[in-house]
Amino acid sequence: MTYLQALIIAIVEGLTEYLPVSSTGHMMITTAVLGMEITPFVKLFTVAIQLGAILSVVVLYFRKFFKSVNFYFKLTIAFIPSAIAGLLLGDWIDAQLENVFGVAIALFVGGIVLLFVDNWFKNPTKNSEEEFNFFEAFKIGVFQCLALFPGVSRSASTIIGGMTQKLTRQAAAEFSFFLAVPTMFAATAKKLYDFYKLGLHISSEEIKLLAFGNLIAFIVALIAIKTFIGILNKFGFKWFGVYRIIVGGLLIALFLFGAKIAVL
Repeated sequence: MTYLQALIIAIVEGLTEYLPVSSTGHMMITTAVLGMEITPFVKLFTVAIQLGAILSVVVLYFRKFFKSVNFYFKLTIAFIPSAIAGLLLGDWIDAQLENVFGVAIALFVGGIVLLFVDNWFKNPTKNSEEEFNFFEAFKIGVFQCLALFPGVSRSASTIIGGMTQKLTRQAAAEFSFFLAVPTMFAATAKKLYDFYKLGLHISSEEIKLLAFGNLIAFIVALIAIKTFIGILNKFGFKWFGVYRIIVGGLLIALFLFGAKIAVL
């Protein structure tokens, strides 16, 4: 992996981690377009740089992380479903990271869903995570399990999950941001464990690439989060749905017409 490739992938991660468009799917597409050899380190890199994006949430909402013990209980409860599913389906999930066509389908179908989401949940009554209980937090966590398939979008599934519990779009989005912290930390830890379990070691140059990628993802995610909240409050999900349909539809067309797209 070159620093230019690391820069591009990190920008994609920072831009898409908290948008309802699937960061994993976009990084898979990006590595395919760049024609990269998908080594164990490249797979590790695409997961580990999520830590930079996570840090952006902690920085932007640092007061929230020191506000109450209930906040951490709700995050933990919401995190449990995907943690269990991730452990049980680890091999299957890893196999899907090689399925770019599956990502295309997920992007397209998810885009159609986003076209109608705003009409499904018109009368929210809760303005923050403080207004829902532990069981509702658990149900949001169940929605996050949908994102174990690349292309679905962790952000989209958890935001929609929050809206089913009567959260406003902004409150649902912010809880999705918070839930990303334990989820992405656990995913990175597991990927590091898997990497070392294979008997591999990270070289000094690879450590520099990881540090560089995390820094870029952090900076870009800071901008993306603030921009996303503004767009979400003003326009809702419609344009994200349109974007997903265009990208997913284009990829599906390329596959159907025989275009050779490298896969992970």
